[in-house]
Amino acid sequence: MKINIMDTTLRDGEQTSGVSFTETEKLNIAKLLLEDLKVDRIEVASARVSEGEFKGAKNIFDWAADCGFLDRVEVLGFVDGNISLQWIEKVGGKVINLLTKGSLKHCQYQLRKTPEQHFDDIKGVIAKADEMGIKVNIYFEDWSNGMRNSPEYMYQMLDSLQETSVVRYMLPDTLGILNHEETYTFCHDMKQRYPHLSFDFHAHNDYDLATANVFSAIRAGISGIHTTLNGLGERAGNVPLSSVIGIVKDHFNYDMNVDEKKLYKVCKLIETFSGVRIPSNKPLIGDNVFTQTSGIHADGDQKDNLYFNDLLPERFGRKRQYALGKLSGKASIYKNLEDLGIKLDKEDMKTVTNRVIALGDKKETVTKEDLPYIISDVLKSEKIDEKIKIINYSLSVAEGLRSMATLRIEIYGTIYQETASGDGQYDAFMIALWRIYDRLDKVHPILNDYVVTIPPGGKTDALVECRITWEFKGKTFNTRGLDSDQTVAAIKGTMRMLNIIETLK
Repeated sequence: MKINIMDTTLRDGEQTSGVSFTETEKLNIAKLLLEDLKVDRIEVASARVSEGEFKGAKNIFDWAADCGFLDRVEVLGFVDGNISLQWIEKVGGKVINLLTKGSLKHCQYQLRKTPEQHFDDIKGVIAKADEMGIKVNIYFEDWSNGMRNSPEYMYQMLDSLQETSVVRYMLPDTLGILNHEETYTFCHDMKQRYPHLSFDFHAHNDYDLATANVFSAIRAGISGIHTTLNGLGERAGNVPLSSVIGIVKDHFNYDMNVDEKKLYKVCKLIETFSGVRIPSNKPLIGDNVFTQTSGIHADGDQKDNLYFNDLLPERFGRKRQYALGKLSGKASIYKNLEDLGIKLDKEDMKTVTNRVIALGDKKETVTKEDLPYIISDVLKSEKIDEKIKIINYSLSVAEGLRSMATLRIEIYGTIYQETASGDGQYDAFMIALWRIYDRLDKVHPILNDYVVTIPPGGKTDALVECRITWEFKGKTFNTRGLDSDQTVAAIKGTMRMLNIIETLK
């Protein structure tokens, strides 16, 4: 069996509170979904919403027409005669996902119509779509409540529509109310009664059951699943594409077109576009999900991959890591040192391990890149030699003026100075720094992410942790700085990065 994925990040995903994609972002997301991830279909807009929605959709359809993707790009439309259809035709679309009422209560109290009147209206839109050459899929809005409370209404609707040109019938758990047993029962009922029809399942996550419900829908024979990237969507969101990949490929051994190796990269870009951070423990795409924390796990992996499962990080373009902290054992330290190319004897390993555990007990974050500094500190050795040091710097900020930074830095024994302005003190500092690097023809890394963590409590002198993610010559790594001043914390993390890339070279 092959599972068809329709991703609705650009429509339902944009209904996430506080999320609004620009026209450029929408086009780039569409390209990522269809070209990189290779999902089967995408839903990109709701008809009639706004001028901005029209422009964003028009850009996508113009690109899709050039690339042969028009049949794979869909728009949510309404039972409004030909108004939605004309909007879709004008924007260049070829597929409407027609929003109908999937429960008797919605039909009677929202539309104030009889079922027969609603069915006739739907068939009128389908007939107009046929004339215009637009394919029709149908959403049964509130279908889950409809199956709970008015199943005969649903059967009556499908009986009325099954001989029309509708391509796919979409079964949404609109309010995220179903559990896995109900999902299986209702989806199985649809498949048994109408085996000749194609059904999609659309899960919301209000009870944190969206993934379980998708599992049950597939088990019941549903071959089309709706997803969003990172689980974006209204209220608690939709089922994430990442979770569906694991179910389809590892639990059912079914086929799908999605290129899982591109998943993490695309999800991190969506994190940036949406401003909604991926939880660190999010399956497949969270920062920590391929990180072993327990020393005994690292020991088992070192001996015979004893703590691996089918979700190997390499499948998703990632790498297994071993956390450093109070639960670390020698195996965890060894794995990280091995990655850095550092070897220690038995006694030195024990000393470094004890220091890492002690730091973890103090709730201090320890990264792989911290290890050379820890080794240098506790062993009083020359294992790390800082080739680049800040002599001093001056930062200024003034209302209505660009921030200024003056930097004096020592690089391999030679001192350089530069002054620059920027959009904020850290930006000015970095511009000055890179000017010096450019004069020396030194390659500098790309800043991929910048996270500031301030402890709760409202104290103005609280220590701030700044964690920065860098990319250098194909390698991604994190550095952090700790200070009561956010900019100084960022500068400390940056200086650590400069010395790390000297070792990477």
